[in-house]
Amino acid sequence: MTERARALRREATPAERALWRLLASTRPRFTRQLRVGGFIIDLACRQARVAVELDGSQHHDQLDYDTRRTAWLERGGGRVIRLRNSDVLANPEGAATFVL
Repeated sequence: MTERARALRREATPAERALWRLLASTRPRFTRQLRVGGFIIDLACRQARVAVELDGSQHHDQLDYDTRRTAWLERGGGRVIRLRNSDVLANPEGAATFVL
């Protein structure tokens, strides 16, 4: 799973790169492709217990996985923010503001 998270960091989507550029230097600190339990979260802030998931077309095929991950994170006291790739690419600053 660690290798998969590393690969996802190397192969970030354009939306992930755009949002990461805006969140990387913020505090509390965000991290990319964080392994939590049996899941990998696109962007996360451990201190604030926030998970940010960027959804592209592939997520239409992963609804069960996404639902299980969201439920698991929320049971643990986390908050999940879901953003569509197209929305992030259209307005990265707005997406970053929404997350913060």
